[in-house]
Amino acid sequence: MSSHSQSQSALGRMVNEIEETAIAVILGIMTLITFVNVVLRYGFNTGLIWGLEAVTILFAWLVLFGISYAVKTTAHLGVDALTNLVPLTVRRALAIIAAVLCIVYAALLMKGAWDYWANFANLPQTTGRWFPTGFEEMSRTSYRSWYEVVDIPMPDWLRFIEPMINEGEPYEKLPRFIPYVMLPFGALLLLVRCVQAGVRVWTGAQDSLIVSHEAEDAVQDVAHMNRED
Repeated sequence: MSSHSQSQSALGRMVNEIEETAIAVILGIMTLITFVNVVLRYGFNTGLIWGLEAVTILFAWLVLFGISYAVKTTAHLGVDALTNLVPLTVRRALAIIAAVLCIVYAALLMKGAWDYWANFANLPQTTGRWFPTGFEEMSRTSYRSWYEVVDIPMPDWLRFIEPMINEGEPYEKLPRFIPYVMLPFGALLLLVRCVQAGVRVWTGAQDSLIVSHEAEDAVQDVAHMNRED
């Protein structure tokens, strides 16, 4: 893992622990649901009908959450054969350009993610073709909060949201705005991490947005395991 993955501040360490814990919890839940489904299918000829959909949603959460975490830890793979041939100043300039492009991309992704999720959460979409210039006016005909997922049942402990967002009508399945909330959240995290990475490149704290010589570093890390005593 990159040396940039750990922050020296208490807040940074706490955020890092929260992110890693969230990733581990998502992986654990996915594994548990899959294991239970296999046991039920082959042992009792039954299964969790909502298991596949739940694991699919959690996998999407893991990807969207992991993208920003990989930016923070410089864990994204890339080809640095060309940039390693140029002088350090040119390499830094290319890294700054790459950071700016990543920030622009993350901003576009954030707008698109918000507009898509807002459609299911009774919230206004943004105006503007590329970047948000405001919020659209909404009418009752544009509400989409009644959209549900296919198989996952509505948990009883979430029914307090029904009078707030579905006019008191009960949900039979989980409303789509709940699993889809990871779209704008993940895009926002990606935007924040890209800005932070850009600042680190600008200040000289790091010289690349990608992992460098990952295979060589991994070999060096385990080299001591192959040494004879």
